[in-house]
Amino acid sequence: MMIRNILILWQLLGAAAFAPAAHRSFHHRQQQQQSTTTTTQLTALNTPTVKAAAAVGGAAVVAGTAAIKLVLDRPSRTYSNATANENTVAQEYDAWADDGILEYYWGEHIHLGYYSPEEMERGYKKKNFIQAKYDFIDEMMKFGGIDAAAINDKKEPCNVLDVGCGFGGTSRYLAKSLGESSKVTGITLSPKQVQRGTELAKEQGVAERTEFRVMDALDMEFEDNSFDIMWACESGEHMPDKKKYINEMMRVLKPGGTFVMACWSQRDNTTEPFSKKDLRDLQYLYEEWTHPYFISVEQFKQLIDDTGVMNEVTTANWVDETIASWRHSIWVGVFDPRGWIFKPRKYLKCFRDGYCLERMHRA
Repeated sequence: MMIRNILILWQLLGAAAFAPAAHRSFHHRQQQQQSTTTTTQLTALNTPTVKAAAAVGGAAVVAGTAAIKLVLDRPSRTYSNATANENTVAQEYDAWADDGILEYYWGEHIHLGYYSPEEMERGYKKKNFIQAKYDFIDEMMKFGGIDAAAINDKKEPCNVLDVGCGFGGTSRYLAKSLGESSKVTGITLSPKQVQRGTELAKEQGVAERTEFRVMDALDMEFEDNSFDIMWACESGEHMPDKKKYINEMMRVLKPGGTFVMACWSQRDNTTEPFSKKDLRDLQYLYEEWTHPYFISVEQFKQLIDDTGVMNEVTTANWVDETIASWRHSIWVGVFDPRGWIFKPRKYLKCFRDGYCLERMHRA
């Protein structure tokens, strides 16, 4: 039986959407003017000496800036497989769960936000950063044809799998939206995320309709045909085997079920080959945020078609609606430094993350 209503949402953004022709760099230079009051004591100051001192100072600033950039451009968290026990996806997310900085700023949802054209025109910083993430979920449900009201009215069991659930924010939101007959299971490689997600589910009164488990998405423990809805939001970029990732999700999805997915994807380099700079940028983004590799929308679509169990895949490019998230993530830390300012041991990590967020935006 062909699976009906299989939809896939792709964000061609961030670490993925390399388009050199449209690539913009935003370098803002601030010039400072120094006001000097000349008195009789300064009349003997040698003008060439002042110019020489200014030149030396300027050179020092340039050299210092270049040195800092050189350090930041060297990735610090290259992806390792699960057996290496260092720089794994689980380890990185455990660290973020422990320090609390990500949750402080991003809330329960470790994914990008959605900004409408009107909101972008008004200025993305005017939108509530956390609300943008809830809007993303709502738009993703709409795109996937997931009608919460209809599911509530049916009062029939609706089993949902959230692949790469993070703190479980989306899992809890879906459980609340889909009603009492729903059951949402979230899986992640991070034990700390499972712990935190379970705590929040109890606090929010949805513990009976949510479950969080440590599990490898490439080797799931579920029986075939177990879930009515397969939800995968920004987890595919972490997968070292994209084909197995797709095949496993299709294995546990019921015939007639719904599949909706959002993922960072690189552009199709068969039509527009990557330049040497593109490849360097991609490699940096892999190695700074512990990613194995990205693939294009077209490649993912082919993997899906190859399963032979899906109807026609629907894709969409949400780069315009989500790109503001990268810089907005930086600005919320600037406007409200309380999430990191009292954690001096995390200063370097926060600075590196902010730099990487800007690199993601430019990519």
